[in-house]
This record gives sequence, C-alpha cells and structure tokens, in this order.
Amino acid sequence: MAKILVVDDSNMLRDMLKFALQDGGYTDVTEAADGEEGLRKAEETQYDLVITDINMPKMNGFELVQALRGKENYAKSPLIVLTTEQSDAMKAKGRDAGATGWIIKPFVPEQLLQVVGTVLK
Repeated sequence: MAKILVVDDSNMLRDMLKFALQDGGYTDVTEAADGEEGLRKAEETQYDLVITDINMPKMNGFELVQALRGKENYAKSPLIVLTTEQSDAMKAKGRDAGATGWIIKPFVPEQLLQVVGTVLK
C-alpha cells in the first residue's frame, strides 16, 4: 500500500484530504502542518507520494518540493501541488521547482483520486 504525506497548514483541508484518500483505499496517510514539518517527516520516512499546499508558514510548498527533489530518494517521486493558485506563472514556478502535478482547491475527491492513481502507477 502506498505511503502518502499530506502537507497543508489548514487542519480542515488535511482532514478532507485524508478522508478522501482513505475513502479511495489509501489508508497509510501522514499529515504535516507546514513545509518544515513535511520535510522532517519525509526525511524520517520514505513516502510514495507527497501532496503539498503552496502558501504555508515556515517553508512554502515550492521550497518543500525543491528540498525533496534535492534528495536522491525523492528525485523521481511524485510531488503534487494542491493550491488555490491558478496562474500560469505559478504553475510554471511549480514545474520549475519539480512538481509532478497541480490540483486547484477546492478539490473534487474523484479528481484527486484519479491523479493519485495515475502518478502512483
């Protein structure tokens, strides 16, 4: 079973993501409240997928994605950005940082599960 790390500063959104993922059969979901905590957890445990917000305190999602891409064990791992940011410039910045994909909030659980299923294949 895939190990998934969800990084977002909103408790409610983390709960919604965890519920949607678990409802889709992904039961091994870990949460982090900001990029620093997410990076620390990713260094302690290998995750098959990281889903991160962009706008967070301490370390934003772009910084987290870049930090993870700099680690050999996350060089090719799927890193999905889940954010309210929709501009082409922000998406380009995400791609440049190393993000695998981009999902706009509010998310549709079925869409999230489709993306997760695709990147974990």
